[in-house]
Amino acid sequence: MSGAGAISVEALHMTMRFGDFTALDDVSIDIPAGSFHALLGENGAGKSTLVKCIMGFYRATSGELMVNSSQVKMTDPRVAQQLGLGMVYQHFTLVPSLTAAENLVISRADAPAVINWRAEHRRLTEFMAQMPFKVPLDQPVSRLAAGEKQKLEILKQLYLGNRFLILDEPTSVLTPAEADEVLGHVRGLTEAGQITVLMISHKFREVTAFADAVTILRRGRRVGGGKVGEISVEEMSETMMGKAPETSERRRAATRQHPVLALKALRAKDRSGLKSIEIENITLKSGEILGVAGISGNGQMELMEILTGQRHVSAGEITVKGDAFRATRAEARRHKIRYLPEEPLHNACAPRMSVAENLAFRIFDADKGGRPSFWQDRRAMAKNASDLIETFKVKTSSPAARIASLSGGNVQRAVLGRELTGDVDVLIVSNPCFGLDFAAVNSVRDRIMAARNKGTAVLLISEDLDEIMELADRIIVMSEGRVSFETPIAAANIVEIGQHMAGHG
Repeated sequence: MSGAGAISVEALHMTMRFGDFTALDDVSIDIPAGSFHALLGENGAGKSTLVKCIMGFYRATSGELMVNSSQVKMTDPRVAQQLGLGMVYQHFTLVPSLTAAENLVISRADAPAVINWRAEHRRLTEFMAQMPFKVPLDQPVSRLAAGEKQKLEILKQLYLGNRFLILDEPTSVLTPAEADEVLGHVRGLTEAGQITVLMISHKFREVTAFADAVTILRRGRRVGGGKVGEISVEEMSETMMGKAPETSERRRAATRQHPVLALKALRAKDRSGLKSIEIENITLKSGEILGVAGISGNGQMELMEILTGQRHVSAGEITVKGDAFRATRAEARRHKIRYLPEEPLHNACAPRMSVAENLAFRIFDADKGGRPSFWQDRRAMAKNASDLIETFKVKTSSPAARIASLSGGNVQRAVLGRELTGDVDVLIVSNPCFGLDFAAVNSVRDRIMAARNKGTAVLLISEDLDEIMELADRIIVMSEGRVSFETPIAAANIVEIGQHMAGHG
């Protein structure tokens, strides 16, 4: 690492307007050199707008930006790079087919057309010797674990000479152990005065464990903050949402349970077509939430596709209450099985159709008795939409509005409302709260728990281990396309689960 030290950044009275809409309203934030600062807020609070103004992706309507106490004109991202400001995005920006070393070298603006790899490897070795964490430089990125990829993203920014880093949800695909390791190293660099960090996060545990201070935005304005340790998690949550989070019913004592859904000796190809998904035995019982934990890419998506009939099974069987199940729409209707897939706008909706039409997908071709019907009952569809919008608190300008016009949380509420209408024996959900703000997360989790309390068997596939620990009665871990571990929630140990997620169990 070069001798350059950490950089201070201060935004003063930053405002950003898009036409008549004010996305950022007179926001000030001070991030001293060598500090670890957390930025919190619901979706739409202005976090992304603020960091895009700092990084030069947006030109603020008004306000000032100070870097090392000097006012700067942040006209585009190249200016940010020249000043030593860098950003690590939520999704990896690495080239999977290239090695770690190649990714680092090509990230430089001055990378030569013909690269002297002997000289570059010598420089990279010297650079890595100064780093607090290591990544195998000669391995293709596609072979690296998620934690190693995140480390490489951070190393890339340091390699480029950046000493102020914005980390956008940096641990969303990491195990708890990997997250603690990466953030621990980053924290060490800030304490050594080598870098300054502004982290956008939804995880209070990480904020309280690693940040020095926090700034909270709501509806484009700064509404609170302070030093970590002087503001409680409850205060952070309430400040973000303007009120204490609403919590309806949570876990009640389980009713009498019986097996509902069973998977035995299943075999299927994974997304690459090169590896196999091999599930020997999963049994889901009524009145329970079975959490499926795992790092992204370990077979959870394929499991969801198998259960929704979107992936061919080459061997094994799926049964529902003893009957063979092939995941057709008719079978799902008969067995009262419902789904909430990841990114429901793309996977469970017709984006250009109206909210009312999307909410009617379960009833549009059936009469009041549930029998197949050729004629659509538009009056029944309108009433169904009105009832679900009110019951599930879906915010929409009109039932006739395109569902694509809704926020992510409201799409999630709408689809969950549709899928929980009527009797539901099995609910299969995948990453139900990914990308949602705190209020929407609370609402969705309450609905899932309410279904469980009524006797529904819930299969919860989630990469958010905190979510699984909060909701699940029983946990299984998927690793390399197989179930590698199982535990009841009463005996669950987050460290042990994390080890199995990382393949070290």
